[in-house]
Amino acid sequence: MKAAALTLLCLAALANQAHASNPDAWAAYDKTVLASCTKASGLKDSKPLGNAAQFDDRVGYTAVLLQGQYPQKHMKGAQGIELCLYNKQQKAAYVTEWDTIKPAIKGK
Repeated sequence: MKAAALTLLCLAALANQAHASNPDAWAAYDKTVLASCTKASGLKDSKPLGNAAQFDDRVGYTAVLLQGQYPQKHMKGAQGIELCLYNKQQKAAYVTEWDTIKPAIKGK
C-alpha cells in the first residue's frame, strides 16, 4: 500500500512539472503581452514602467503600466501613463489612461 501511495505522489509531482512553464515560454508570453499592450495604447514611444503584474489564472489578466507621449497636437508631447490589462484567454489588450498614478521615487 505504501508503494502505491508513493507512486501516486511521484506521478502527481511529475504532472505538475509537465504543466509548469519554462523561462523561454514566460519570455515569449511577456513579449506578446507587451506587443499587444503597446499596439492598444494610444501613446507614442510607449515603454513599460517596471515588470508586468501576473494575476492568478482565476482572474485571467496580466497588468502592465506604460509610459509615453500623447500623440495629439494639443497635448504638445506631454508624457502620459496608461494601464493595460491583457486578457489571457481572449489574448486581447485593454488600456485606460492612468496619469494620476505617480511612479515611486527611489530611496523613499
